[in-house]
Amino acid sequence: MKVTVVGAGNVGATCANVIAEREMANEVILLDIKEGVAEGKSLDIWQTAPVLGYDTRTVGVTNDYSRTAGSDIVVITSGLPRKPGMSRDDLIAINAGIVKQVTENIVQHSPEAIIIVVSNPLDVMTYTAYLAAKAPSTKVFGMAGILDTARYRAFLAEALDVSPKDIQALLMGGHGDTMVPLPRYTTVAGIPVTELIDKPTLDAIIERTKNGGGELVKLMGTSAWYAPGAAAAQMVEAIAKDQRRVFPVCTWLQGEYGLENIYLGVPVILGKNGIERIIEVELNAEEEALLHESAKAVRSVMDVLDDMKLF
Repeated sequence: MKVTVVGAGNVGATCANVIAEREMANEVILLDIKEGVAEGKSLDIWQTAPVLGYDTRTVGVTNDYSRTAGSDIVVITSGLPRKPGMSRDDLIAINAGIVKQVTENIVQHSPEAIIIVVSNPLDVMTYTAYLAAKAPSTKVFGMAGILDTARYRAFLAEALDVSPKDIQALLMGGHGDTMVPLPRYTTVAGIPVTELIDKPTLDAIIERTKNGGGELVKLMGTSAWYAPGAAAAQMVEAIAKDQRRVFPVCTWLQGEYGLENIYLGVPVILGKNGIERIIEVELNAEEEALLHESAKAVRSVMDVLDDMKLF
């Protein structure tokens, strides 16, 4: 099993580190455009192998996609963060160009690879990779729901003073403040969370989850990386080990939930072929309305990309 992580920034390096440490692959290639960064971080990761006791080999390369040839799974973390004075459209234009080029280089050398997109804005960058890859949508999807769900579960674990391992939760929709947490599908060791926590507290946790990324930016002055990197690695593990895990994933919808031709977060079964099946859970009227409102926001961003005529 060979995995490539494109982008050796904090998220990409963390993802590569988790993949290696948990021995999800035989080899991890870390690629970046900045000379020496991927090589240095990969070497540092590799030198933890004797300490932590794992065999996965990590190799760093500078902009040499030939070294990624034959990758089974590729994680794309490339892109620039939004800077002061930069509009949403500016960010989309810059990062879409990056993701398009990265994806085209990847499929040239690994045409059968499954592609996981982490770059932001997540939903539209996944759409960009799908258009560039010209591959089945079951093999091109985005990481957002696992990260958002992790934040939701972590906040609930704090509030309830229980282990996060016992909390199962589901969020749907776009990545950001239009995401749709579903308390009806949130349980603690099988117990509905609504039986364990009052509504005002739960509502506050949901709002904190929606703004989870922003909270970290305010604290650190930059985006998160530990949780996003680990979340992407968890998707890699589900595919590499054919675990058939049920995760919320940003995927291409073709009629599911009454939505078509849009990348949006919904629960799927993730296995060796990528998205094995999209799961359609029953939503009540309020939940469905929130999901469609989220889809409307995502589609407006996808329209910005379409108007750029990159494809």
